[in-house]
Amino acid sequence: MTSATSAVVVAAARSWLGTPYHDQASVKGAGCDCLGLARGVWREVVGPEPFPMPPYSRDWGETGTREVLAEGARTMMPEIAPAEAGPGALVLFRMRPQAIAKHVGVLSGPDRFIHSYERLGVIEQPLSPSWRRRIAFAFLFPDRS
Repeated sequence: MTSATSAVVVAAARSWLGTPYHDQASVKGAGCDCLGLARGVWREVVGPEPFPMPPYSRDWGETGTREVLAEGARTMMPEIAPAEAGPGALVLFRMRPQAIAKHVGVLSGPDRFIHSYERLGVIEQPLSPSWRRRIAFAFLFPDRS
C-alpha cells in the first residue's frame, strides 16, 4: 500500500479550516468534529469511506482495554511510529493518562497540526509540547488506487 503525498493530505485538511465544530458530523463548511475532519480528508484524498461510522462517545477521559480509533485506522491505513510522523500523517491523541486515544488531527508541518476542536471548529495551530506528548498513534493516508 502506497501513501498519499503529504502535500495532498495537508491541502485537503487545510480546505476544511473554518468549518464549525459539530459532534459526529463531517460536512466541509457546515460542521465536523475531529473524526469528521479525518473522514472528510479521507474522502478527498482516498475516496469513499469504506464503512459507515457508528455513533461514538465524546468523552476524552474514556478508559477501556480497546483502542477503538487505532484499531479502526489500522484496518485501512499504514501505521507508523509517532516519532516518525511528519506532515500529512493522521495522529491520534490520548488526552488523559490511562484514557484511550479519542482525538485526531492531521500534521501540517513539523510543529503544526489541523484538528476540529469544540467551540473553535477546524483550526491549524502549533503542535506544542503538551499536544506532542499526547500523541499515541500515527497513520498515513493510503494513496488513491
